This record gives sequence, structure tokens and C-alpha cells, in this order.
Amino acid sequence: QVQLVESGGGLVQAGGSLRLSCAASGRDFSRNAMDWYRQAPGKQRELVARIMPDGNTNYADSVKGRFTISRDNAKSTIYLQMNSLKPEDTAVYICSGHSTYWGQGTQVTVSS
Repeated sequence: QVQLVESGGGLVQAGGSLRLSCAASGRDFSRNAMDWYRQAPGKQRELVARIMPDGNTNYADSVKGRFTISRDNAKSTIYLQMNSLKPEDTAVYICSGHSTYWGQGTQVTVSS
């Protein structure tokens, strides 16, 4: 059974930082793109960051320069380092493997 389990969310003040983790099991994702999405109340799910198997990365314009996605294939884990957080970053953050498998999400709340 494939599982993606996110952790690291929480409540932080604007300007603060959080590091999210997504641990994968049941499948080898080392040859697949891995993504972080987010969904805020009343809004569509948004692709935040993507990391390719070769390590190349892509980011939404709204997070460029503030967020960094990385992967550790030996640990079957991807990360999202989020710095200079803003209230508009408040959302449930969800990881995805191969755009097919999805985690349950972790809540990030940024207070002003």
C-alpha cells in the first residue's frame, strides 16, 4: 500500500519559517517528480513546488525565493523549507508523488 505522510505544519507568525516533510512508503518514487500543493479554504488546489528525479525544481511565482523543495531518496522523503512566511501562505499543504499518489496534508497557519 502506497502512503505519503506529511508532517511539520503548525502555527507561525508572519516572517517565520517552517520545514515540511513528506515520507513515502510502499513505492519507490526516486524516478518520479514529487510535488507540494496547497489548498486554502474556498480556493483551488495550487501547485507550490516540484522536484524532478534529477533534482531540477520549479516553483509558483508566489513562493519563489522563499520556499525550497528538496528530496532525500535514501530516506524516501521530500521536504519543503518555507521562509519569510506570509498570512497568505496559510493552507493545507499536500505532497504528491507522480501526480497520482496523495498525502492527507498538513495545516500551515501564518498569523499576522
